[in-house]
Amino acid sequence: MARRESVSRRDALRLMGAGAAGLTIGLHLPLRGRKALAAEAAGDVAFAPNAFVRVKPDNTVTVLIKHIEFGQGPATGLATLVADELDADWAQMRAELAPANLAYANLFYKMQGTGGSTAIANSFMQMREAGATARAMLVAAAAKQWKVPAGQISVAKGVVSHAASNQQATFGELAEAAGKGKPPKKVALKKPEQWTLIGTDVPKLDTRDKTTGKTMFALDLYPDGVVTSVVAHPPAFGATVKSVDDSKAKAVPGVVHVAQVPMGVAVYAKNTYSALKGRDALVVEWDTSKAETRSSEAMFATYVEAAAKPGVQAVGKGDVDKALEGAKVHEAEYLFPFLAHAPMEPLDAVVALGDGTAEVWMGAQSTTSDHMAFSKVLGLPMDKVTLHVTYAGGSFGRRAQPESDFAVEAAMVAKAYSGKEPVKLMWTRVDDIRGGFYRPLTVQKLRGAVDDKGTIVAWDQQIAAASMVQGTAFEPMMVQNGVDLSLVEGARDLPYAIPNHRLGNHLMQNGVPGLWWRSVGHTHNGFSTETFIDELLELGGKDPVGGRFDLLGDHPRHAAVLHRAAELASWSGAKPGGDRARGVAVHKSFGSFVAQIAEVSKGPDGLPKVHKVWCAVDCGVAVNPNVVTAQMEGGIGYGLGAALYNEINIDEGGTVREANFNTYRSLRIGEMPEVEVAIIKSTEAPTGVGEPGLPPLAPAVANAWRVLTGEKVRRLPFARSVGGTK
Repeated sequence: MARRESVSRRDALRLMGAGAAGLTIGLHLPLRGRKALAAEAAGDVAFAPNAFVRVKPDNTVTVLIKHIEFGQGPATGLATLVADELDADWAQMRAELAPANLAYANLFYKMQGTGGSTAIANSFMQMREAGATARAMLVAAAAKQWKVPAGQISVAKGVVSHAASNQQATFGELAEAAGKGKPPKKVALKKPEQWTLIGTDVPKLDTRDKTTGKTMFALDLYPDGVVTSVVAHPPAFGATVKSVDDSKAKAVPGVVHVAQVPMGVAVYAKNTYSALKGRDALVVEWDTSKAETRSSEAMFATYVEAAAKPGVQAVGKGDVDKALEGAKVHEAEYLFPFLAHAPMEPLDAVVALGDGTAEVWMGAQSTTSDHMAFSKVLGLPMDKVTLHVTYAGGSFGRRAQPESDFAVEAAMVAKAYSGKEPVKLMWTRVDDIRGGFYRPLTVQKLRGAVDDKGTIVAWDQQIAAASMVQGTAFEPMMVQNGVDLSLVEGARDLPYAIPNHRLGNHLMQNGVPGLWWRSVGHTHNGFSTETFIDELLELGGKDPVGGRFDLLGDHPRHAAVLHRAAELASWSGAKPGGDRARGVAVHKSFGSFVAQIAEVSKGPDGLPKVHKVWCAVDCGVAVNPNVVTAQMEGGIGYGLGAALYNEINIDEGGTVREANFNTYRSLRIGEMPEVEVAIIKSTEAPTGVGEPGLPPLAPAVANAWRVLTGEKVRRLPFARSVGGTK
């Protein structure tokens, strides 16, 4: 569990980024956002239209990062974009997480938040312009001060120079003067051949502080006088409190308050231990009349029935039924379980209520949505609620719930407290694993046809799952004519040249809260499409790599990563020994193309042992290749653990069987395969890397396993399908 440290509210504010700066640059921002952030920066700021770039008198350059940092690298990536156009020295660069403010909106979503692997993609031009604008203002200040033409001034490694007069100055020395100038309306950006930092492995800005424990996560924050709270949630999703006896809870030493809130019963105490003991002492009677009490196995049975029939059509190309009649037909039925996100840091927040104001410290991924939730629940205008975005220990989608469930809970728990102290709401690991908002349980039925020449002539795919967005603000955008776009992504845009293609979805109903999980629909569609295409190629007597090449003529970027992965693994050369086999998969998600080849043997526990994964990725411009590689490695590790071991089982009555990492097993360090990553050099606009490394991993392993053992994996995790121990 993360380190705990007592800090005052003043210290917490400092740590969360309220500091002064000499020069602050913002671009194309609403006036309201500029004024609010200028006020927040305060102090000795010389110029504050907003706060993307701060050049301080000590010559450090701080970049305000509009995307939450939970390990995926935006603190380094966005700072790199600024630094390159600014011609800064990397040693002077700093990163700070931006507070909640619409001035920091994701340009794709028009609200502040992080998701869909868009941090670099939506910020690529914006942050470069911020750096170039800062550079232009520093140059203008130097030109005015030295009385020389701006065109004769050069900038390199954080030093502004005029060679003819032998004058130079650091950014810090020019900051105050530059802050008095006006930002240019338009700036010229560097051409790719002029980049000095973009595309290089500059060290991550947050590594040292995370390694030494200096970085403060919300779990670390214990402001003076803070009261810790935990909530007793219902044992089944949808159940409510019928009655509660809190007498024994209140008798626990350290417990200071107990309150019923819409999501359960909150216990408040002077420390975490007392809060947990108090929660254990509660006697709660639950009303399960409206709860989801079916088991996951019962849901599977219902979904299997649905997937056997055509659903609402998402793709309809050619005549699938006719093609199926005249060829060799192959069928498969896939079952995917509920999955928890299980980030290393469970959900937590600190809320301090004042006189008509509120301050919140939280790892807010859907920042604007969370900000609005606190405002609404607390009955305060948004400008009276200050949301400090903290570093977070992982998410994988859990912190981005469309209706900001945890922000709502934190606000309600703080509001229900009788005292004036700040309230820290904590979820334990068990709360997190059993807390719902899982990757939805999904069933898919696929049928394909191969003609007498071995050519794949038909593809029919039906998907049954509950929608993650029905009933939320996202529904109008993501559900179109009965098709949930997140449910069919990765299957809807099948890259293979198959003349007859049909895809349908059934939007099922259940009371288990669903939520996007790392790579969303691609996580299950990548598995079903890439294992099924492998089997169809085998049925047609085609090589898994060569057969895919034949079908990817209209998709050169798919083909390029496949070729590179095959080259890395020497696919056409010597094969592994008799106790090993290799499998391949290629998949596009979030704009990026990834191919992987996995070498697998049968482990002593009867499960696949993955020895090595060769991975090729095309993500457009790779701003920091080291970060790209790390995200591929992380996606492979996270995806492998889930594929081998993970499932959430709901028993009859609606209770969740798994509770902690002893029953919801993660990949162990000795099980992590060797990974070799090749990044395709590209001048295309950058695309996502946080999620695309995951979808090809499980099908590559499954394809290797089929070659090795003859077993076709139809239900994940492998631990359920092929034996072994979880």
